[in-house]
Amino acid sequence: MAGPVQSIERAAAILRLLARGSGRLSLGEVATSLGLAKGTAHGILRTLQSVDFVEQDRATGKYQLGAALLHLGTSYLDINELRSRSINWADALAARSGEAVRLGVPLEGKVLIVHHVFRPDDTFQTLDVGSLLPLHASALGKVLLAYGATPLEPLMETEQESYTRHTLVSPQQLNRALGEVREAGWAAAIQEMMMGEADIAAPIRGQGGLVVGAVGISGAMDRLCDSKGRPHASLVGLTRDAARAISRDLGATRW
Repeated sequence: MAGPVQSIERAAAILRLLARGSGRLSLGEVATSLGLAKGTAHGILRTLQSVDFVEQDRATGKYQLGAALLHLGTSYLDINELRSRSINWADALAARSGEAVRLGVPLEGKVLIVHHVFRPDDTFQTLDVGSLLPLHASALGKVLLAYGATPLEPLMETEQESYTRHTLVSPQQLNRALGEVREAGWAAAIQEMMMGEADIAAPIRGQGGLVVGAVGISGAMDRLCDSKGRPHASLVGLTRDAARAISRDLGATRW
């Protein structure tokens, strides 16, 4: 196995150093604190500065954590709060529906799964946390698109990837479906990513009512839908109830 990369270790040490105390240090203070040559410390600081992980004060020349790194930290805390507020409700939804439950947030034109509760049976299942789903072919993604949690414009410029013959690939199809999502208050994707599979999702709102994520159930189409391929109303209701409960815990007052 390859060993640790020294330059990354040193960069991490500099970031930790800047995160402590006053958070503003000169080049000499950084070099002395970490036992680095000034040239080495300066090269790492310049690299961190080029990606906005570090900023340099023009007046004093001292370094501090940059806006990009602080934004990453805030995003991490936001996702962690969303997960922590959702865990009990997601467990309850899995128990009541008998299906797997996933929590999704937008990430760079995809849906990032940040929490996954297995279907409560003895079948073999794989953990989806950290996986990415397409926005246009998943119920979670449709919710995020319909309520403005992630930009719709890039998907309106061209046809999207087709996973099955049911995938909504054209901008017109997708736009029409998203209007239906907003009107109904929930989304479904029936055999749009995989034949025989379906999922149902509803929006999670934070303070101010903005949609910050989506929660949904997924499983075999013959369990989630009736003989005409329509999601069972009882499962839609359970999913929406869970979404409302999580939204209340996040401080949403209306939805």
